[in-house]
Amino acid sequence: MCRFLAYLGQPIFLEDLVCKPRHSLVRQSLRAVEAKTVTNGDGFGVGWYGERETPGVYHEVMPAWSDENLLSLCANVRSGLFFAHVRAATGGGIARQNCHPFHYGPYLFIHNGQIGGYAQLRRAMEGALPDHLYEQRHGATDSELLFLLIVAGLQQGLDPLTAVRTVLRQTEDAMQTRGIAAPLRFAAALADGQRIWAFRYASDDAAPTLYLKPQPGGCAIASEPLGDDTEAWSAIGQRQVMLLSQDRHELLPI
Repeated sequence: MCRFLAYLGQPIFLEDLVCKPRHSLVRQSLRAVEAKTVTNGDGFGVGWYGERETPGVYHEVMPAWSDENLLSLCANVRSGLFFAHVRAATGGGIARQNCHPFHYGPYLFIHNGQIGGYAQLRRAMEGALPDHLYEQRHGATDSELLFLLIVAGLQQGLDPLTAVRTVLRQTEDAMQTRGIAAPLRFAAALADGQRIWAFRYASDDAAPTLYLKPQPGGCAIASEPLGDDTEAWSAIGQRQVMLLSQDRHELLPI
């Protein structure tokens, strides 16, 4: 399982959440507390929005704790909406194209979880992608495939919450049709440059952890609390989505 964080609010340096806290995401890459996999050293990535409509991204396959470029980048990039992710590979191999965040147009996406029986589903799910999105399938992970299917829904006119709900429902239906008993687990965040939708869902009610904390001038979401102030972080419930925008924080059912 992976660890990730998302931030929306007044612009801050990425290092304020990614690197500096006592239990920062960089620290979690070496020693996570609430994950099945303690070490998340199979690559990392950050994505941020700046002055352009599309986000910037940086991916690397080495562990986050050993990359000086990550520390330098986070110390010098300031953003009001950014994602960061450290990976513990459950499939797809260790490669830059398998590192999160995934991006397409104005969208960023990060995921922690898995599709049960993915090998049995992959061909059919990839076949559901329109040609122009299949061409954007650069890696081999179920996370990237889920993201591109969500983008397909967005391009068909669905709102982000409906697009995600639709993909999750279709994935579960495909699993049931094939008699797959392993669960679908989905802790994820999707951004469009203005808003973040953070999801916590699982077909077996054992969704990966996800927490919310108000920050000075903003709000952070993370797989596990980042510092000594554990009591300040509120757990997002199972089968819930947190919608964040500059003027709105709303908890909704999936």
